[in-house]
Amino acid sequence: MDICVKSGVTFMRDNTAPENISDGEIVELFFERNERAIAYVSRKYGSYCGTVVQNILKDPQDAEECLNDTWLKAWESIPPAKPRNLGGFLARIAKNISLNRYERDHAEKRGGGEIALVLDELAECVADKGNVEKNYERKILTEAINEFLKTLPRIKRDIFVLRYWYCLSAAQIAERVGVTRSNAAVTVTRTRRALMGYLEKRGLL
Repeated sequence: MDICVKSGVTFMRDNTAPENISDGEIVELFFERNERAIAYVSRKYGSYCGTVVQNILKDPQDAEECLNDTWLKAWESIPPAKPRNLGGFLARIAKNISLNRYERDHAEKRGGGEIALVLDELAECVADKGNVEKNYERKILTEAINEFLKTLPRIKRDIFVLRYWYCLSAAQIAERVGVTRSNAAVTVTRTRRALMGYLEKRGLL
């Protein structure tokens, strides 16, 4: 059993945590302030969230720190939050922490690395409003993008998500979904342009 200390809170990483524990049971442990909740999410979702973090930061040490920060943020957020999709909830936290870390470390040297390309590509689809003017606008935009993704054939949706959620390169996407690198790159470009058109029609661009 490993020990992790973050911001004065000590968490146990229990490698013997049951693999079949349900998300609902883990969330209940959070509500009970039982520190085994951290051990369980670390075992159940460590690899999943680690993929998100590593694809953004690339550096193993930075990725490990952000993963620990993810568990701490989850501990601080649950309760009052009671996520129905625990994996998605944790991955969203991991991604936000990693992007903030990336932006901080690359504030003066944008332009290098896959994540910089991803951010630049998405800038075409989302108007830059500084801190994104109001949570309401962010919610509307998120809902619109989710509705757009539902209109796509599964393979196009998977390619888009792998690019803009997991920040994979065209070569990595091609390997994951079984298409050529060129096909993956073309699909990403066309889908992004289709998203821009979709958002424009809804008055969100």
